[in-house]
Amino acid sequence: MITSGINKGAEVIVKLVFAHDHFFYKINDQYYSNGSFSKEVLERYTNVFDEVVVVSRQKEITQYDDKLTLASTKNVRFVKIPNFKSIKSILSIVEAKKLIEHEIKNCDCLIARLPSSIGTMAVKSAKKNNKPYLIEAVACPWDALWNYNLVGKLLAPFSYLQMKYILLNSKYTIYVTNEFLQHRYPTRGKSVNCSNVALKEFNDKVIEARLKKINNIQKDSKIIIGTIAAVDVKYKGQQYVIKALGKLKKQGLTNFEYQLVGGGDTAYLKSIAKKNNVEDQVKFLGSMPHNEVFKWLDTIDIYAQPSLQEGLPRALIEAMSRGLPAFGSKTAGIPELLESDFIVSNTRNRINEICEILSAFNQEVMINQAKRNYEESKKYDKNLIDARRSEFLKRYINEINQ
Repeated sequence: MITSGINKGAEVIVKLVFAHDHFFYKINDQYYSNGSFSKEVLERYTNVFDEVVVVSRQKEITQYDDKLTLASTKNVRFVKIPNFKSIKSILSIVEAKKLIEHEIKNCDCLIARLPSSIGTMAVKSAKKNNKPYLIEAVACPWDALWNYNLVGKLLAPFSYLQMKYILLNSKYTIYVTNEFLQHRYPTRGKSVNCSNVALKEFNDKVIEARLKKINNIQKDSKIIIGTIAAVDVKYKGQQYVIKALGKLKKQGLTNFEYQLVGGGDTAYLKSIAKKNNVEDQVKFLGSMPHNEVFKWLDTIDIYAQPSLQEGLPRALIEAMSRGLPAFGSKTAGIPELLESDFIVSNTRNRINEICEILSAFNQEVMINQAKRNYEESKKYDKNLIDARRSEFLKRYINEINQ
């Protein structure tokens, strides 16, 4: 039951702590995000709660980067939690726990986005201080760690069991998937599925332009495949598409070009391209402002989501909303979005499967998939998802106030 809300006449002011590992960038007392926690996203919570305290990691910057989006908004306060994940700053964990404990004691309720270290700490503190909490389950820690490196494989079982325990005992849970996370991390409490992806508008001119583009493809036309993801994180899977291009080249198919949008060190993927003799077919476009992404999506022909770790990928849904034929790996929520014939297994045979899918993308298949994906993306209409989330959050407040 809420006991610390501020009475304002008959009105109760409800103060929320939101906990996650996300990095916010601070400049001139304003906070910015790389896009996943924009002002608009945080207003999902200020539309329901009176005050929101975001406990997360921060970086101070001296110059604005146009790839960042504004996060600062009315009734939101940002609290910096020291980065305790590196060996050099391991002692900061004590300070982090104290800061989180202080904010939890002075709030009415918590929303913890998991998996995250800060979110997990906040849940433990909420239990200790008898504060209501809600979990947002956005990804699978097993997939993230197991596909990262050797240390990750050692940590994966612990993180998997920890999240499984937290979700099982959570009274309120929001899942970003329709099925995957619910099956892997079930809860005994109340739950709802609300994707973090919320598309603002749909225009049938988009699908008309896509179909026209597909109809103009000739037998020897260049087919551009695209992926949006960091290029220095191996579990994003771009290396498998590059290897598939190498295999197709040996078969005489050289009309595919792979464009990669995303920041990070390109050395590893460039070495894979060189080894497979497709350096001229792989283009690194670097980071791109979100408002430019849709323009780029309209220039490519096929979208690829070859990830080994995901929740429900925003980039794939946005690509589908532009009528793009697509394929992806059998990971997390990806199979919920695409037809089974366009899902690649996470096995040693995945390279062959990618080759088969790319070879099968003739005009007829591309037209059918363009129409199908465009219609499927409409399930992620912002108004529908925001209404479902808002209703669940209001229910959360009402029930803990009773």
